Amino acid sequence: MTTATVSADRLLRRAARRGGGWTALLAVASLADAVAITVLPLVLARTVDALLGGGGAAASALWLCAVLVAAGAAAEACTELAAGSGTAGATAWLRHTLVRHVLAAGPGLRLPPGEVTSRVVGGAAEAGVAPAALTQAAAALVPPVGALAVLVVTDWRIALAIVVALPLIALLLRLFVRDITATAHRYLDVQGAIAARLTEALNGARTIAAAGTPEREVRRVLEPLPELADEGRRMWRTQGDVAARGLLALLLLQVAVVAVAGMELMTARITPGEFIAAVQYAGLAAGFGPVVTHLLRLGRARAGAARAAEILERPTLTYGTSGLPPGPGRLELRGVAAAGVLDGVDLVVPGGAAVAVVGRSGTGKSLLAALAGRLADPDAGEILLDGVPLRDLSRPALRGAVGYAFARPALFGETLRDAIGFGLARPAAPRVREAARTARADAFIRRLPAGYATPPGDAPLSGGELQRLGLARAFAHAGRLLVLDDATSSLDTATEMQITDALLGGSGGGAGLGDRTRLIIAHRAGTAARADLVAWLDGGRVRAYGEHHLLWHDPAYRAVFGAEAP
Repeated sequence: MTTATVSADRLLRRAARRGGGWTALLAVASLADAVAITVLPLVLARTVDALLGGGGAAASALWLCAVLVAAGAAAEACTELAAGSGTAGATAWLRHTLVRHVLAAGPGLRLPPGEVTSRVVGGAAEAGVAPAALTQAAAALVPPVGALAVLVVTDWRIALAIVVALPLIALLLRLFVRDITATAHRYLDVQGAIAARLTEALNGARTIAAAGTPEREVRRVLEPLPELADEGRRMWRTQGDVAARGLLALLLLQVAVVAVAGMELMTARITPGEFIAAVQYAGLAAGFGPVVTHLLRLGRARAGAARAAEILERPTLTYGTSGLPPGPGRLELRGVAAAGVLDGVDLVVPGGAAVAVVGRSGTGKSLLAALAGRLADPDAGEILLDGVPLRDLSRPALRGAVGYAFARPALFGETLRDAIGFGLARPAAPRVREAARTARADAFIRRLPAGYATPPGDAPLSGGELQRLGLARAFAHAGRLLVLDDATSSLDTATEMQITDALLGGSGGGAGLGDRTRLIIAHRAGTAARADLVAWLDGGRVRAYGEHHLLWHDPAYRAVFGAEAP
């Protein structure tokens, strides 16, 4: 048994416990239904014998048959209700668990968004049926086992004819579970690949339209469809093979039982009623159709759970319990290595200073920015804020101290006011407006019909306006450290100069940015020239650290900015 299978089964057991009373009701109702099905042929046998014998027990036997039929119908109704409700509860728990883990892992998850969506939505739905499928599969074993037990009591020769075939049927079921689980896993994998490609296409819809390649993208997105069809056909072939072999086994078994029971009836070892019961019990003993159905659902559930378990095995950030002492926001990196890109980075950013991080593409600037505020953890080394390791800080302490602005910010919240204050415990309106003014966003927000109450989806925002909102959110959020990762790339020149003034101590600083530590991923020499210090990344390390005008004497440093003058 593979590690993935063990993880999937462990996850399914945890999901089963979330069924609560519904799982218990399902077990009771399924068992009651199975018992009714098992007992009914025996009662029918007694009824037939009573009618043939002319005794007075026929009426009571008929009433007992009616009671068993009614009890079975009621139990079946309860089974459907409990199975549906228990499945819904298990699926909801799985989705909550997956979404919580995905968001806790953050950018460190490293899975395509479409693949994650497929596993959270489709995979969880497949896995959620496992508790009900397993319970019903177990209950479905009661009629075959019960039938065999009754036949042993009735006539051991008839039971022997059935016992001979049972090992073959058990082997058939075991192979079925193995094959259907593997096939279902591959089927869901291909589904996830299609979902990932579709998400990429939707995110790049403007590029596709501009290039005039929608048909080409349709072919690319749906390219795995033949493989999906192959896996689907393989799944149905597996199920069909088992069903066909099971039907053949059932027919042969019934023929054998009829032959043996007929001889037993002729020799008066059994009664006519017991003959009828023996034929029916032969069908129950070899009738593993319901078991196969539930095992099919269980196999698909295990496949969905295995895909979900792969997400849950990805590491997440865990927070400490420490707070931050009073301090200016001094950031220190000691021997930091990460993702095979950064290797032994040592860097001290003085509290309240503005430090520009420069370097050629691929040198790890954005990775360093992510590590600085613990959007990711380094593979080695330590990062401290005002002397406290970031790993030791509680979530509120860390997230209240660090603000981020990105090249392509995402807006969350019902209004633009909510979007700017997103993540703040109490986003006060004056603080939000001050941050928006500093980011030069206040003017265009006020021009909107509903102003700050405008829903983000209703605001026709340009790329520059979206970046300004992202900057405003970072300004409102950063208590000690402000990290800007290419956050002004879409701004017009005049607006960028105004915001750079605010960031780097020029006129109209606003929002108190000058007293915060600022780590700025810079691509322009002008931004680096106005920063207090420049950290030059090269070859996974800090090649040089100092003032821009001193570094500028190095031709390799000037080459980072191409022909651009300081």
